[in-house]
This record gives sequence, C-alpha cells and structure tokens, in this order.
Amino acid sequence: MIKCIIIDDEPLALEILEHFISRTPQLELVAKCGNAIDAFKLLHEQQVDLMFLDIKMPGISGLDFAASLKNPPAIIFTTAFAEHAVKGFELDAVDYLLKPITYERFEKSINKLVKVWQPETEAPKDYTYFKVSGRLLKIQHAELFYAQSVKDYILICTKTGNHLVHMTMKYLVELLPSPAFLRVHRSYLVNLSLINLVDKNSIQVGNKRIPVGENYRDNLEKIG
Repeated sequence: MIKCIIIDDEPLALEILEHFISRTPQLELVAKCGNAIDAFKLLHEQQVDLMFLDIKMPGISGLDFAASLKNPPAIIFTTAFAEHAVKGFELDAVDYLLKPITYERFEKSINKLVKVWQPETEAPKDYTYFKVSGRLLKIQHAELFYAQSVKDYILICTKTGNHLVHMTMKYLVELLPSPAFLRVHRSYLVNLSLINLVDKNSIQVGNKRIPVGENYRDNLEKIG
C-alpha cells in the first residue's frame, strides 16, 4: 500500500483527489494539507510514500517546497499551470497532472508510479518489549540467553538478569525473530548466537545446560 498525502489550498481539488485515491486500491490517504508548512510537519511525523502537490499555494509554492526537502517522497504535481512542467520534472516528479484532472489521467499516473516504486523495507528490530511487573521492559536480542516455560509464565534469562513474563511459549516463539531464536525443548527457547556447546542430548547457553527434547532434535541441524 502506497501511503499518500494531498497538499492543495483549494477545497474542491482536495475533494476530487481524495475521491480518486479512494477508488485506487494501491493508495492509502494519510492526510490532506492546505499548505506546505503543515505538510512539512506531517512528513516528520509519519511515513509518506507519495505527495500530490499543488504548485500555486500561499506562502511556499509547491516547487519551492519540493526543492527544500532533503529526502522527499515520490511527487505528483497537480496544477492548472502547464508552464511549470519542466521545473517539476527537474525535481524528479513522477508526473505532472493538469487540472481539471480526470480519473483516467490520474490512474495512468499511478500506474506509472507503481512500475518504478520500491517500498523501503524496515530493518528487523534487534529488541523486543516485554511486560514485566506492570511495565514494559526493552530487552535487546543480543542480551537474551534463553527463555524457559514455568507453568503459565516464561522466565527470560538475559546477561543482566532474569525476568518473569506472563505468556505462553507458543506466543513467545511467534514474538521473537526466527531463525535467531530456536526452540530445542517444549520448555526452552534459546538464542542461537549464544550457544557455546552442543551434544546429542543437550546444549549449553552461557552457564546453563539445557536439555534437547526428543521432538526437537531435528532443530539441532539449524545450529551452524
């Protein structure tokens, strides 16, 4: 889904573009802005992949606003003035739509964007928050030795201490990234990078000797 905003000081233009976006499955409207100042604040508060940007606006023009952005999202200019098209494309705009805009022309512009658009992939998180004693505790994955199931709780064992968390082992397996963490027993999940000894029936993580369950022996093949 391409997250987009509309920046235009004309209420009718905002309404038309909002309608067009609602008809286009690839697009999700994040916000509408009547000027560049509001849009600038918005760009620093949330993810925006595409701007529908008017050129003639009070205060800062759309061209000046686009030129001022260090890492702008994709831009489709929307304006009634054809003479600014060259400048618009010099700013690497995806397209330049002349008002009044038809949906057919709008759709063509989006198809053009989709062909070249590559969404940014988020880097995997190296930490997880756990609720411990009524507060959220941030635990770095590199610090987490292993987790042990204790009845209705999970004992999270880290380099700096142990923490008791109310959750199931099944939920923890889904919560922590795979293959960084591996289940070796119905009651144990271990950090692969911190294993320092492996044999047929057990592994050692830190100073803890952990049994390998009969149903989890095949998982030992994942330990390189």
